[in-house]
Amino acid sequence: MTDEKPLRIAITHDDGHKRCPWPGVDPLYVSYHDTEWGVPEWDSRALFEKLILDGFQAGLSWITILRKREAFRKAFDGFDPAKIVRYKPAKVEKLMQDAGIVRNRSKIESTIVSAGVWLDIEAKQGFSDYLWNFVDGRPLQGQLRHLGEMRAETELSKKISKDLKARGFNFCGPTIVYALMQAVGMVNDHLVDCHRHEVCAGLAERPQARP
Repeated sequence: MTDEKPLRIAITHDDGHKRCPWPGVDPLYVSYHDTEWGVPEWDSRALFEKLILDGFQAGLSWITILRKREAFRKAFDGFDPAKIVRYKPAKVEKLMQDAGIVRNRSKIESTIVSAGVWLDIEAKQGFSDYLWNFVDGRPLQGQLRHLGEMRAETELSKKISKDLKARGFNFCGPTIVYALMQAVGMVNDHLVDCHRHEVCAGLAERPQARP
């Protein structure tokens, strides 16, 4: 049996950049790693989309969802909560026939409920502020040297998960929430030797709010 440890540290790609090992060499996955994962996301609607897609990912790999993301966006009206919350049973049935997405009735129906919860939070304090307040508005900076140090969940992700569920969200367990935190830059879990770690750390300042 071969020793897999070298695959768990940052690996050097043909372009000379060191990257986290999890994207492998899949062009779509590498692009996602290089341009999205770990970049602080402050937009409320984009955070809603990511939370919902992470919920659909449960039991699947993220690359599966990533390959279907554009189909998801088309099927769910660009993840516009104001439109999703008005979905009727006929729309649910239509989604269940859409081979471009993950056809899971519970998750589809949960998305409709979640849209209503999002709208309530957005109206009261802003969904972005709600999430980012859990980390005091600044990304947590990880210092991981290999994937063996990466956790699947944390006490904070458990706290956020509990609060999301209490508000009415579903498919948002601690592991899903931590994946969300990593993806939207609430925590910078790029390996320290990955070229994106320093880049994402430099994006920690939140853009000034619009007047």
